[in-house]
Amino acid sequence: MSITAPDQALTVAWEITIDDAPVALSARSDLVAVAGAEGTVRVLDAAMGAEMGALDLPGGTLTSHLSPTARHLAVTGPMGYALWRRTDGRTVVRESGAWSSSAAWANDERVAIASGRTALVLDADGEELWRTEPAASTVTDLAWLRRGRRLAVAAYGAVRGHERHTAQPVMTYPYIGSHLALAVAPTEKWICSGNQDASIHIWRTRDGSELTMSGYPEKVSRLAFDDTGFWLAADGAPDLTVWDFSGKGPAGTAPRQLRCHETITALAWRPGPAGHLASGGHDGTVALWYATAGQPSNRLRPVRTLDDVDSAVAALAWAGPHLLITAHRDGRVRAYGLPSRTTL
Repeated sequence: MSITAPDQALTVAWEITIDDAPVALSARSDLVAVAGAEGTVRVLDAAMGAEMGALDLPGGTLTSHLSPTARHLAVTGPMGYALWRRTDGRTVVRESGAWSSSAAWANDERVAIASGRTALVLDADGEELWRTEPAASTVTDLAWLRRGRRLAVAAYGAVRGHERHTAQPVMTYPYIGSHLALAVAPTEKWICSGNQDASIHIWRTRDGSELTMSGYPEKVSRLAFDDTGFWLAADGAPDLTVWDFSGKGPAGTAPRQLRCHETITALAWRPGPAGHLASGGHDGTVALWYATAGQPSNRLRPVRTLDDVDSAVAALAWAGPHLLITAHRDGRVRAYGLPSRTTL
């Protein structure tokens, strides 16, 4: 790994290059975790880019997940998962041979790991606390509700809710199709899945009522709510779509459309209520948006673009409201400083 001098012309706070193709970023508190396709994982100081830790996951990585206060890191991959502890760098690697597509921290001491058709719930040292019964197919995504007391597990045919220590689901949200991504509103009013059949399916948690937004030209594999829980961003087309979930939700409404990339490869909301969104494309462009501006059906243009890297954007993450971290497939990782919460 090499560190280069900051590029003031691009307002770059720092830049590094890792010897792997990044596939995922996670940013929490003062740390950033960069996961590479071949299994290289680097933990960096968010303010300076200095390396704070490292590990390798045999078989490669798919996702990285720092715990809420960055005391622990979980990484997942095609052949298993690993846990890293900040205090002493202790790393637990589990080569289970099962596809591990995602992880989700309930708090700093408990994490759920997708492991094949099962979700495992572990303590921060990797000891198993409980597991769900096998789903119909591979678990594709996970999310916690009720302050870590209920785990939502997405697999073919349904999203299922499991209470602590209950292998069988206590709630089932059915949908016949393959779920690729799961998003739970911060208000916990809505559960949304992005699907292989080019749709977004929505359940209201209160009563299980449901809605499907279909007609996307491509599969929907990226979903994210902003901090207010009123806005959902999704891929699935050359345009990003941003749906309004305030009030009674998006039924009968049209989304805002954000056009910049021919192929969307990443998206991330800026922390806070301002409606700022960052997106990345296969052409290397990073776009910044006032994503909630205007009226439904509006086609928005980016406020600015950062497109000087001729390599696909692999992942984006905000390290607080003032630092946007970008990772490109050629190994370059950058932090862009944005000093104001209200402007882009």
